[in-house]
Amino acid sequence: MTTATLNTNAFEYICNLVRTKSAIVLEPSKTYLVESRLNPVARDNGLDSIEQLVMALQRPGSQKLTQQVIEAMTTNETSFFRDLHPFDALRQQILPELIEKRSKERTISIWSNACSSGQEVYTIAMLIKEHFPELMGWKLKLVASDLSTQILDKAKQGMFNQTEVNRGLPMPMLMKHFSRNGLAWQINEDIRKMVEFRVVNLIEPFPILPTFDIVFLRNVLIYFAPDTKREILTKAKRVMKLDGYLILGGAETTMNLDVSFQRAQIGKAVVYRP
Repeated sequence: MTTATLNTNAFEYICNLVRTKSAIVLEPSKTYLVESRLNPVARDNGLDSIEQLVMALQRPGSQKLTQQVIEAMTTNETSFFRDLHPFDALRQQILPELIEKRSKERTISIWSNACSSGQEVYTIAMLIKEHFPELMGWKLKLVASDLSTQILDKAKQGMFNQTEVNRGLPMPMLMKHFSRNGLAWQINEDIRKMVEFRVVNLIEPFPILPTFDIVFLRNVLIYFAPDTKREILTKAKRVMKLDGYLILGGAETTMNLDVSFQRAQIGKAVVYRP
């Protein structure tokens, strides 16, 4: 495959396609990122360059190839117990409070958005299993979603390499909730069965969803323009309980986007209430 620099027209086509399908904005400086992510896609489809890939994308019947491109351009950075503080807040205050409030209906629903390969939602599931075993007798709904079918397939398998389990996962939890599978580790079936994985593109109309007590929307708004952020926050609020919790990434906020969310501090974690 040629290593020639990506031409301007091809780069602009990819930028427009990614923005249309995912609302992710690629800056002009991201040429290297497009090349590193899409050269393998071109090669896997028998194409000699990204320019040829762009030509193929413009032909009728290119929906599958388009999906491959969007999935390749989606950032899937994640880890177990990422940033830690939101999970401390979940364990120390949020879940105990909700368990008391929901004691009659015995129902709790949690949504992990942009779940990537599943570390966040599996962290939540393990935390519940470890610290709130009474919820195993409740109607507990853990929904994890992403726009990438490929990454969701990986998440459903719950298979992680040594580097992935080394990132944030305490050794006692690895020993208790994972089993060796060749050179990898697979999270145990009882944890996997707690999670429902769904394809959700945040910029498209949401599918039918339950009303959630807790919505994790972490480290994803940073990729969108302000208007798109506002739209996503509005849609997220519609599927939240009035006394629910929205948890964003450390570099994200609802400030100047949706004034109806109230900021609250729980320990070292910042959360938002609708």
